[in-house]
Amino acid sequence: MYEEARWWTIARGLPDGPFKGVPFLLKDLGATYAGVRLTMGCKLLTNYVPNYDNELVKRYKSAGLVCVGRANTPEFGLSVTTESVLLGPARNPWNTERSTGGSSGGSAAALAARMVPIAHGSDGGDSIRIPSSSCGVFGLKPSRGRMPTGPEAGEIWEGFATNHALSISVRDNAALLDATSAPEVGAPYGIPAPVRSFVKEVEANPGKLKIALFTKGSAEVTHPDCIAAVKDAARLCESLGHTVEEAAPKLNYEPLRNASRLIVTGHTASMLDRIGRVIGQKVTADMFEPWTWYLAQLGWKASAAQFADTKEIINSATRTVASFLTKYDVILTPTLGAPPPKLGYFDTVNTPFEELSKRVSEHNQFAWLHNVTGLPAMSVPLFWNAQGLPIGVQFAGRYADEATLYRLAGQLEEARPWREKIPSIAL
Repeated sequence: MYEEARWWTIARGLPDGPFKGVPFLLKDLGATYAGVRLTMGCKLLTNYVPNYDNELVKRYKSAGLVCVGRANTPEFGLSVTTESVLLGPARNPWNTERSTGGSSGGSAAALAARMVPIAHGSDGGDSIRIPSSSCGVFGLKPSRGRMPTGPEAGEIWEGFATNHALSISVRDNAALLDATSAPEVGAPYGIPAPVRSFVKEVEANPGKLKIALFTKGSAEVTHPDCIAAVKDAARLCESLGHTVEEAAPKLNYEPLRNASRLIVTGHTASMLDRIGRVIGQKVTADMFEPWTWYLAQLGWKASAAQFADTKEIINSATRTVASFLTKYDVILTPTLGAPPPKLGYFDTVNTPFEELSKRVSEHNQFAWLHNVTGLPAMSVPLFWNAQGLPIGVQFAGRYADEATLYRLAGQLEEARPWREKIPSIAL
């Protein structure tokens, strides 16, 4: 998008927004920009060029951001790594044989390599936090309803998914949420407005927080490096005056996992049906990656009654976690179940589906819960393992309380700055 940025956006004059002139990347998913190709990592959409800006892109432009390119994503954002058949792998700047995570992997890689200071991401099942953890940058998923979704959708994946950003600094992340999170006409959710700007929260003292820590997620298999990262973060939090104790909400993960999977597969099937209507023909397996087709098949087989049942299961879990957070201010866990794996570990073409599902569930066993419950959550880069790979830790807060997370993140960033932690490939 260099020509677009240089001779169209900048030459016309930039609005006097808080990010005037700052270069920015748009994920190749969920950010419709008039006149610029949007593939969503799918070969069928190689030549798709929308003729409108969606509400999110309009707000980015109003903030003064200069969109200089699109960032790599897996097909339709359906993988925990960024290795689509169409676009190829995004490579982790800390070790180019390792995954960046997904689905905002291109954005995370660009940030780690210091190509841009901030980049767009979307998060339907940890897709901002997985790559933030994998690439050693900061990423925050806002609360359900905080960010615009129009005009294409009222909600994405029954409210699981939202848009925001990955960044080097906490300040920039907060400033962008200030600039883009105003109410949207016609949106299905109402959410309490922040008491003051999120940027001011970054500079505020969080007070003494009560933090619940657990390292056993839905898969019950957590890599020692991820446990070490959490314990290290707990010690840091205690040194800053916070109280940390081991505690976890009592959840029955198996039905909750099945319910969330049905939501994702149902919406995948619906999306492929819509694509078929647009192109005027029945979609077939050869149009998509095998993993996408497999998920869609599961969605097509499910009944309306099964889909409705998922809402009850999700509602129960949401209330359980909300009740748990009346006793604690923040939940601390690993972001992921393991360090960034080698490229190919999550091969969506050749790995048997059941094995791939198992690998995904083990890797993403903590953060998906906060998509289900709609809570704000962030991955903070505080730890690198003996192999020099970043291991993010996750903090989640109460609904609509991004403020507490930004206060804590600002304090952690000041206590243990990560800006100068730069992979050698970027030096």
